[in-house]
Amino acid sequence: MNRPRIILVDDHSLFRNGLRGLLEHSGCRVTGEAGSGEEFLSMLPGCEADVVFMDFSMPGIDGAQTTERALALRPDLRIITLSMFGEESYYSRMVEAGARGFLLKDSQIGDVLEAVDAVMTGGSYFSPRLLASLASRMHSREDAEDEQLSAREREILVLICRGLSNLEIADELFISKRTVDKHRANILEKTGCKNTASLVVFAIRHGMVEV
Repeated sequence: MNRPRIILVDDHSLFRNGLRGLLEHSGCRVTGEAGSGEEFLSMLPGCEADVVFMDFSMPGIDGAQTTERALALRPDLRIITLSMFGEESYYSRMVEAGARGFLLKDSQIGDVLEAVDAVMTGGSYFSPRLLASLASRMHSREDAEDEQLSAREREILVLICRGLSNLEIADELFISKRTVDKHRANILEKTGCKNTASLVVFAIRHGMVEV
């Protein structure tokens, strides 16, 4: 497998330099850096990238706006949000924008690499501390939306949140992958979610998974 090509978008050069060194020492290739959303978008057409580490709070356009515009140009990008602890209020915006992962800026390099591996294989990644904090803040349950899901769809959603692929879910439930594909499509439509990351947030909000 080729080494992941990574772009770092953060307005603090010292942080970018440190993360770049850790990533390159671990076998990743950092193919570009930007100090703002505008700078990143201007360089994107000519830059090779698989994964983007995106700060949320930057001068000019924020991480959510930058993510939306970047994915409109390059839908194949896997964007991982970088945040400080306590910025949970921004997560919904980043999920809606299309981010696939969420990392705290003080994460260990092992967590960073785990996040890269997860999004490179089509999954999502949430820092465990972020998940726990997010769950503690989401006490209200939107029962009307929750009840739209059938018992089987709820079962499949829980397995999605555990990180299982559609094929693994099919094996777990002794059903065909095609059936799982159909259920997953129905879940996305009923919940209004766009991707796995947004499904995780939905499941937490409705108390369907414990973190």
